[in-house]
Order: sequence, then structure tokens, then C-alpha cells
Amino acid sequence: MKTSLLIAAIFFSGLSMAQQKKTDSAKTKDIEAVVITKQVFKKQSDRFVYDVAASPVAKGNTTFDLLRQTPLLSTTDDKTLKIAGKNNALIYINGRKSNMDAESLAQFLKNTPAENIQKIEVITMPGSEFQVESSDGIINIVLKKKMSDGLNGNMRMSNSQNKYNASSASFSANYRKDKLGISANLYGGDNIQAQEYVLKNGTSLLKNESVGLVDDPNQYIGGYLNFDYQLNEKSNLALSWNTNATKSYGSSVNLLNTLRTFDNNGTLLETKFNKSDNLENARNYNNSVNLNYELKTDSLGSKLNLNAAYLNFRRFQNSDNRTLVPAVDGNFSQLRQQVLQDIPQVINNFSAMADYIQKFKKDLTISVGGNFNRTKTDNDTKNFFYFYDTAGNFDNLRPDLNHFIYDENIYGFYLTAEKKFSDKFSGKIGARYEITKSMGTSEIPEKPMQVFERDYNNLLPYLSFNYAINDKNNISYSFSSRMRRPSFWELNPVKNILTEDNYTQNNPFVKASTTYNQELTYMFKNSYFLILNHSLFKDVITQVPLQRNIERDGKTYRQLAYIRTNFGDKQEMSAMIGMQKTFFKKALTTNFNIGIQHNINDGMLSTDPTTGIVFDTYINKNKSSSLIIQTNNTLALDKKKTWFLGVNYFYVDKQQIELGMLKDLMSLDLSLKKNWNDWTFALNVTDVLRTNIVEIEDFQDNGNYNYVKNDQFRRGGTLSITYNFGNQKVKKVRDIEGASDAIKSRTR
Repeated sequence: MKTSLLIAAIFFSGLSMAQQKKTDSAKTKDIEAVVITKQVFKKQSDRFVYDVAASPVAKGNTTFDLLRQTPLLSTTDDKTLKIAGKNNALIYINGRKSNMDAESLAQFLKNTPAENIQKIEVITMPGSEFQVESSDGIINIVLKKKMSDGLNGNMRMSNSQNKYNASSASFSANYRKDKLGISANLYGGDNIQAQEYVLKNGTSLLKNESVGLVDDPNQYIGGYLNFDYQLNEKSNLALSWNTNATKSYGSSVNLLNTLRTFDNNGTLLETKFNKSDNLENARNYNNSVNLNYELKTDSLGSKLNLNAAYLNFRRFQNSDNRTLVPAVDGNFSQLRQQVLQDIPQVINNFSAMADYIQKFKKDLTISVGGNFNRTKTDNDTKNFFYFYDTAGNFDNLRPDLNHFIYDENIYGFYLTAEKKFSDKFSGKIGARYEITKSMGTSEIPEKPMQVFERDYNNLLPYLSFNYAINDKNNISYSFSSRMRRPSFWELNPVKNILTEDNYTQNNPFVKASTTYNQELTYMFKNSYFLILNHSLFKDVITQVPLQRNIERDGKTYRQLAYIRTNFGDKQEMSAMIGMQKTFFKKALTTNFNIGIQHNINDGMLSTDPTTGIVFDTYINKNKSSSLIIQTNNTLALDKKKTWFLGVNYFYVDKQQIELGMLKDLMSLDLSLKKNWNDWTFALNVTDVLRTNIVEIEDFQDNGNYNYVKNDQFRRGGTLSITYNFGNQKVKKVRDIEGASDAIKSRTR
């Protein structure tokens, strides 16, 4: 709360600047009158471009709100973004991949005003020059930059109410003086993320059920500082720093666990109860620095790009997990098991990248480059298991200590050639060659050191072409091959305890998976589009639910473990049609997507690769076809276009995933916005019908079943106030690609 109050003081101190804008008001209105006539949504050779500066949606929104209303983009969990309903989206800012973990990135996007954005680029099939994993697409957020000397910026405050109240505030500023440009952002806030779980698993003879609540309080502060200096007419130097700190103390998980035993006729024989109480404290620190040098080598646009980056991520986490059984008085006060966990993680990464783009007069562009990433992770995990007998007396202590250190070096090289053969036809071909050398060491007291080595080389080809049939019709095709390396936390062989008989297990033996992607796109009048996609995943990295019977105190219990591993192959095929258009003299802005996705899964697992424990065989060889619908609409309610109504809706049909059948999801969101001079007042209501609740169900031929229901209380409202100050004239910022692109997403 202190963070919010600090930024609130900055917010209101800026009110004295309100009069400054009057002298530039006429000029600004003239510029806006010209900008609004631009083509808002268009297809370029390898990407879709959404010109935010020409759209009425941006003002008063956050960057995350704007992204979820961008054509082809969607979110079902209010944290992560997907492209065309399925591909994960990596966030780039000014051509540089964000250096933040998933939680920090979500807070950054939700606290950066959309007024800071010039345009959004959606790259569904990134070329060889991009360092991406698997079938990931790219969302490149191009921020505004001042074109004249002076200062501008904005301030925003918001208050949200879901199950609990939350507040946030942000301050952004852009300054230019001659050759020097500076942009900065500061944000902070607090919230309590609430969830409700229903977990069921077992057989016809043994059935487990866990029901309870999760409350996760968070306080966060973060921001960025960017410097851009024009050395001369041909060269620029840029330095950027991103930082974020999150504190989550007193996070609690409280579950009531019920075990029911039946005979072969289905008659209930016995019911046993216990409670799982987990209290966790955690804090994260994320800091990254990127230095970029750009040199233009000729008048055609040829240039040299050099990058160096350093990333430091630290997470400190400890928890107290207690299993309580009823005492004589019936209250859950008798300890059965206590697990004290200390799970720190430190990641250090140094990255360097060099790119050279040579443009020739005959519409030919050759790009060549390379990158180097060196990463070291340190995970010194300490678990202490305290066991108690049926009378509640201390019985046994079993320490579980594991110091896991992981070193990884990645060398990457790429070459692409792009040729415009005519005014209608252009093509691009390229390849990326990657060399990965890694070693993990696991130190466990009184045991020999375990060493895990991974050395592999991969050639990843890329091909695309674009054909403009005429002024109204355009068709393009792309093929790419990619790898998906395991995230660093997935490799750390730590066990996370949820209940006495329910846990997750990470895996240092996970190997990289390979993905082959194809996409065919047709676009009509820069407003209507059709996208056909096929993806083949080999050695999918995922979490697999494994079950088995265990004996304890002469009784049989059902254990459920979520094992991180490579799990067979998978195919995804999709067809989507959509549009982005304005109606009624730009009073109504609509984007609409509807598509079908077909999933084919082929995986089988019975043994935990880390511990060697044998479970009942889990098989997923199922197929599913599902419908996906998304529409975002903004309606001007008055002639002056100062009042706006937003109606947004998505629906995702049930589909087969690795954990089972994910049931259908949908959400209806409404918003009301008022623009008044330099102020914007907005009210957003999310998940009005309270239908965005995750349910996964799986039935195995051997009689095992598993069910997960997760309610994150997404229905709620947010009231926000945004104030824009200073000269609002802007120009496109220089695109810079970060050096540590292959690393950052793997901290999530």
C-alpha cells in the first residue's frame, strides 16, 4: 500500500501541468485529425500491424487491456496472451524481448498506459532472425517517442474489486533534448490473488477429494528507464534497464481432504478426513540491463546491430505445510505430517548478439547474425519432513536436501535472404543453427554427485512467401522449425508438497522438444482474414498426472503426483476467420474471430524419470475438435466521441490437453469510458456471467480418474483515472532486438 500512496502523490503533483497543454491543443487536434485516417489494421510480409495511434481504443486503457482487444490476440487467465487462440505469445518491446518473469511481465503490462504505444505487431510465424521457442509467436509493442524537444507523459490510478480489493498506480514520462531521448515508467500496487480448488482422483475402490481456498497477497513495484542517444546521422546508442520486485508474504493454502473406501459392489466402507494447511512466504527480484549500438551503413537501409545484456533473477521462497487429522474432540488439531521447505532460485545470464542486414538495389535483403547465451542457475533446496504417530507424538525426521546447479551455453547462427520479385510477389528463406551445451549437478548429502549433461545441435529452417493478388487480396505461407528448451525451474528436481498424498515433481532429465509449424494466411481489404495452421510437436514437455496405491499405518491410500517430463507427440490443426473493421463513420470498431481447432495427442507414461517410482500407466491418445470465438467492440456513445462503451466476449470449446479434457471457457467483459480533455475515466467489469472457471476431467481405461476445478474469482470491476500531460507529438521509436531473447521466457 505504501507503494500505491507514493505514486499517488506523484500523480496529483502533476496536476499543475494541466495548463501547459493549452498552448499546443490546436496543433494536437490537427495531428489527430490526420492520424485517424490511417489504416488501423494491415498485413505486412511477416506480421499483422495494429496502428494503435489511429484507434480510439487506446486512450485510458492499460497495455494489457489493449492487447486483449487486438485482433488475433486473446487471454483466458488474465495473465498470459495467446495468438490465434493457441500459440503462446512472447512479448517484445521496441524489438527487444522482455526480461521479466511471467508475474512481473503481467504487472508491467497492466500498469503501463496504452497511450504510450504507437503500434502493436503480431508475428504469428517468426523468421530465423528471432530467437523463439516451440510454436511461440511474437507480440512486438512499439512505444511512442517524442519528435520534438520537451516532456510529455501520463499518470494512472486504478482500484479493482474481485473477491478482494486491489489498487495500483503508474507514472510514465518521455523527454527529448536534441540528440538525447529518455523514457521512464514507474508502477506499483498490491492485491490478494484468490483461488478455490476442487481436486478429485482415484479409482472405483479409493476416492480422494480435496476442497479449499488459496489466498496469495502480493505487493509489487517496478519500472523501466531507457536512454537513446544519436551519436551522429548514422549511429545510435541505447541503454535500457528493467526492474521489478514482488513480495508475497502470508500466502495460504487450506484444503479439506476426504478419502473414501468402497468395496467391489460400490458400497462405502470407510471415510477419513484430514486438512492441509500451507503457509508460504516468497519474494522475487528481477533486474536486466541491455546495451544496443546501431550503425547505418548505406542509404538503402543496411545496418549493423550489436547487443549485450545481463539478467539477474532471484526468488526466495519458504513454506510450512502441515497435515492435520481430527483429535479426540473432532477438531483438526493433531499433527500428522509437517514439511518445512526452503526453495530459493538464482539465475544469472549474460547474452550477446550481432546482426548485419545488407540491402541491395534490386529489392534483395540478406541478414546474417549470431548470438551467445551463458546461463547459470543455483537452486539450494532444503526440505524437512516431520512425521507424527497416530497419537500425535513426534515419530521421525527425514531431511531431503538437494543443491542443484545448472550451467548452459547456447551458440546460435542464422542466415536469411528476402527478395521482392515483383510488386506482387516476395519471399523469404532462412535457417538457424543452434548449439546447446549444458550440465546440471545435483548434490545430495551422503550420496554421490549426480551429473546431467545435454549436448545437442539443431538446424532450424524457415520459409515464407507473400503474394498480393491485387489491391484487395493477399495470400502468404510460412514454414518454420523450432525447439522448446525446458524452463530452468522445470529442470530443478524439487518436489512441491500440496497435500500429504498430492505433490508435483520437476525433472532434470527433461530434454528439448521440437516443433514444426505451417501457416497459410489470406487477407481481404486489410480487414478480413483466414488463417490455416498446422503444428507438430515432438517430445512434448508437460506435466503428467500419475497415480498409485500406497500403504501407510496398515491402510491403503491413493497418491497423485504431477510429473514434469517429455510426454509423446502432439498435433494441432486450426482454421480461423476474422475481421477488424469500423462502421457508422468510425463510431463502432469491431474485431471478430471464429475458428476450429483439432488436437491429436499421443503420449504414455508410467514411471517418474527423476525418482524411478512406478505408477499406474497414464495414456493420452485422445483427439478433440473445438470451437473458438472472440469479439471485441468499442462503440462511441456521443457525436463528439468522448463516451465509449466496450463489449468483449470470448468462448473456447472443450478440448483435449495433456492433463485431460479441458471443459469450455467463456467470459463477457463490459467497459464504460469517458474522455474529458486530458483526463480519461474508465469502468471495466470482467467475467460478468462468472463463466471463466477452469475444469479438467480425465478417465483412463484402467479405471483411474482425475478432476481439477480452479476458480480464480475473475468476475470483478476496475475503476481507473488517467491523466496525460505535456506535448503529445510523437514518432516511431527505433526497433531494438535484445541479446538475451532465448533465455528470458525460461525464467517463467
